[in-house]
Amino acid sequence: MAVPQLILDAIRFLLALAAPASLVALVLAGIALRREGTTSFSIGGGGFSKWMFWAIVMITLPQVFGWFAFWGVGAPLPGGGIGNGWMSAFANDAVIFVNTFVIGRLVPVLAAWMVLRSVIDWSEGYTPLASILGAMFLLAIPASAALLQGWNDGTRFGTAAVLEGAWTYTASRIIPIAAGLAVIGAVVNFAFGRPAIRLIGSAAAFLTVSALWRLVVSMM
Repeated sequence: MAVPQLILDAIRFLLALAAPASLVALVLAGIALRREGTTSFSIGGGGFSKWMFWAIVMITLPQVFGWFAFWGVGAPLPGGGIGNGWMSAFANDAVIFVNTFVIGRLVPVLAAWMVLRSVIDWSEGYTPLASILGAMFLLAIPASAALLQGWNDGTRFGTAAVLEGAWTYTASRIIPIAAGLAVIGAVVNFAFGRPAIRLIGSAAAFLTVSALWRLVVSMM
């Protein structure tokens, strides 16, 4: 039985909105990163982890739909463009709005305000790290989206592949940088007579995360 044209257009419409939705999710993740700081990355309730996960789901949405064809329901990814005029126009406008206004104009302003907030945090005696990291994350959204898309293997397991790529990148690139920053912080604290043992321990823990993960896997 043929699928009604309206349903086909609705599927094409949702898929067309997936890419701009992933960019919006990354923007919300950057805002959550500033709000949560550097310690509240809860998978179940943390805003940063939640929005990053939804960004990955939106990027791999065509592969997620591919599971329905695998179960025999039928391929839900019709080819061609959106036949309905207002759906097609709205999808194009949404892509232009997100890329031009949100990413091109709004995000740099938000990052600038976060830099200002980092100065205020420093003047009040708080750490400016959360605001600086939030600003850096916002400014790197296009590169982050391209990086996530590059980890998408195009199969039904695309979501898991992107999550695996994010873990590998974090373990191989981000964590060593965090360990280096912890060592620098320990040196600064030692120079000013502040406690430095915790930062040294954190640096050592960062550098052994991959080894600890392999140990846990080998014990299972």
